[in-house]
Amino acid sequence: ESTMLMFIIGMSLLYSYVMSYLHISQSAAEWIVAQQLSKWMLLTTILSLIIVLGFFLPPVSLILMTAPIILPPLKAAGFDLIWFGVVMTVVMEMGLIHPPVGLNIFVIKNVAPDIPLKDVIWGVMPFLGLMFVAVILLCLFPGIATWFPDLVMGPAS
Repeated sequence: ESTMLMFIIGMSLLYSYVMSYLHISQSAAEWIVAQQLSKWMLLTTILSLIIVLGFFLPPVSLILMTAPIILPPLKAAGFDLIWFGVVMTVVMEMGLIHPPVGLNIFVIKNVAPDIPLKDVIWGVMPFLGLMFVAVILLCLFPGIATWFPDLVMGPAS
């Protein structure tokens, strides 16, 4: 079981390398930025890209491949980058537990091999719903994500 789990993680890293080498995620992010979308449509499109890429890529790879491309347009649109980092983290984790390829689903399956994969997938659905609601709340009330950094470091200028 441990070997199978390590192979899944290893193949995920290999897949990440191949996607980076072929510039797939970078090209998708550049295409989204080139569309000249409205502020909230840009955010929705970027978060959709992140969740889809999160099915296949680990979060660190996803951040390294997309952040340099998507952050400047988000900042120009007036989004707080600390707030976006919180939202992006939640959305990346949604990708990790979302079928069909969510890496954490297979981790859970290997930890509890007696539970059928179908039950594991249905078991993560309430969490996906809650995370989706959290993202919507963070978009409606950005102060939820930024009040503590503003308290510690002062408001961003």
